[in-house]
Amino acid sequence: MGKEEQTSSWLAQLLDDHGGALVLYARQWCDCPEDVVQEALLELVSQPRMPTHVVAWLYRVVRNEAISVARKHRRREQREQQVATSEAWFSPNQGPLESQEAAEALADLPIELREVIVARIWGNLTFAEIAEIMGTSLSTAQRRYEQGIQALQTRLEKPCTTNDRREKTN
Repeated sequence: MGKEEQTSSWLAQLLDDHGGALVLYARQWCDCPEDVVQEALLELVSQPRMPTHVVAWLYRVVRNEAISVARKHRRREQREQQVATSEAWFSPNQGPLESQEAAEALADLPIELREVIVARIWGNLTFAEIAEIMGTSLSTAQRRYEQGIQALQTRLEKPCTTNDRREKTN
């Protein structure tokens, strides 16, 4: 049996013996405990020297990674929440707009229109940046944005106003 086969067999046994408990341990902090355990095992095999107490080392790495993943998830959610509420899609005097209705209307748009609207409104990208990402001209990106907003307005049957920040031409 070669060294790689021994390592593979040893890792399989380690995972059989402690995998379930490690996943349960990681689940305290994050929603993807299996990924965290896998990352810990990958980190283990990449160590230049094996830790003295491998199982204790794995628990420490799993704990640290799970906390880190949870922290990243919270930060991403906070950023998404800030971006989602930072720019009003529709003027506040139009009456209530059901978020589910707006989400469905956006989801029903063709991908080309939806992509421009999301990049422009929530991504705060310029039309030049959007055109570059999509591999289109500046005028095509602007036209798709306007078509998408018009389609949303028609679908929602409410006048749609945006804080359209037109591209400054230099």
